[in-house]
Amino acid sequence: MSKQLNFVFEDKEYNLEFTRRTVSEMEKKGFIASEITDKPMTTLPALFAGAFLAHHRFVKQDVIDTIFSKLTNKEDLIGKLAEMYNEPIMALVEEPEEDKGNVNWTATW
Repeated sequence: MSKQLNFVFEDKEYNLEFTRRTVSEMEKKGFIASEITDKPMTTLPALFAGAFLAHHRFVKQDVIDTIFSKLTNKEDLIGKLAEMYNEPIMALVEEPEEDKGNVNWTATW
């Protein structure tokens, strides 16, 4: 099961998660995770907002901003969001399970 952050805001349950699709979508829109330390004012809110795409795509940005402003323990939150964001990337480059049908490759140089 993928990593998720769960909370309730104004009597609505939220389940934040990143998938390959949502990470790809964020990258296409210009999100660069390595800019977190250089541009935290734009990158951290974008990371948080991106976590809504998998299950809460149509939540308005002002609601997301309000939720972010009311969340406690933000330092740990940012760490968990970064860990969640990294999970689909790591799954992409993982070796497949040993199974008939895997494709082996060789270099010609």
